[in-house]
Amino acid sequence: MAITELPDYPWDRMAPYAERARQHPQGIVDLSVGSPVDPTPELIRTALAEATDAHAYPTTAGTPALREAIAAWYARRRGVPGLQPANVLPSIGSKELVALLPLLAGIRPGDIVVHPRAAYPTYAVGAAIADATAVASDDPAEWPEGTKLVWLNSPGNPDGRVLDTDFLHAAVARGRELGALVVNDECYAELGWEGRWADEPVPSILDPRVTGGDLAGVLSVYSLSKQSNLAGYRAAFVAGDAAVIDELLTRRKHAGLMLPAPLQAAMVVALGDDAHVAAQKERYRARREVLKPALERCGFTIDHSEAGLYLWASEGVDAWQSIDRLAGLGILAGPGEFYGEFFADHVRFSLTATDERIREAALRLSR
Repeated sequence: MAITELPDYPWDRMAPYAERARQHPQGIVDLSVGSPVDPTPELIRTALAEATDAHAYPTTAGTPALREAIAAWYARRRGVPGLQPANVLPSIGSKELVALLPLLAGIRPGDIVVHPRAAYPTYAVGAAIADATAVASDDPAEWPEGTKLVWLNSPGNPDGRVLDTDFLHAAVARGRELGALVVNDECYAELGWEGRWADEPVPSILDPRVTGGDLAGVLSVYSLSKQSNLAGYRAAFVAGDAAVIDELLTRRKHAGLMLPAPLQAAMVVALGDDAHVAAQKERYRARREVLKPALERCGFTIDHSEAGLYLWASEGVDAWQSIDRLAGLGILAGPGEFYGEFFADHVRFSLTATDERIREAALRLSR
């Protein structure tokens, strides 16, 4: 598939349901797209403002302060010690990186890009941009010869599934057998809710228990959009194999892919402060504790969802029937087919609505 043959943007199909939901007398409750609604923390906004005398071009590699902050954050928050500046690289949000990584990593036409069965659609779009073949599989034993890039996503979007260190280790081992780059999209790692992840940190693919201390062929992708309410800033980064990072850096330099200097300064502050992250997690926890039981009382079964920003639910009928019924209640959610052909009866509910809107959704569902 050439880039000119990309599929239509799936969310355009939601327009009539969104319009119907807006007609509700008490207004729409939009639980479809996971866009933060809470304020960006003041200390981050102040850092951005103080860095606005940005007369020179920024560096694609990121400032030394930013690269050191990313490495320190992995050691403190993700259990990944010893990263050096050569192991990290900022990106203009994580979606840009996901979409362009196959192309920038040298994936060739006909190569195979594996992604999860329940998957953020940009993994397949990135494969299409590189004219590669996307294959959906959650079992490393099934990954075929010819696989050159493997996308993992833990905690998952849309399903909130967490991959433990045993699975990640097996995935990395299989990737090395195939000569494939293994990349984990870890953007929701601070949001663990249930089971062991209520108390244990969600593991990174760069964890020494996974890699054996060897980062060859392994990358972690992270974004500050969710934990710091920086979706509008486009603040993200990738870390791991220094040789791959260097290759990406060279190609991104040629393409002019660089973060604005004020944003880099703001990211340093955001990465160094854990208090605002904990406060934001508690906001999402409170919303989840209102919405989850309301959905269950309304007939939905929640699958996985032990971490992350979404509730992955089914009421045992075609998702579009659920979307239509919800729109009649003034509630907008996301149909499962946007996340893979295997989930025609699932609906994704985002926790990114205000406390008042979440309570309103629960009230409507209870009726």
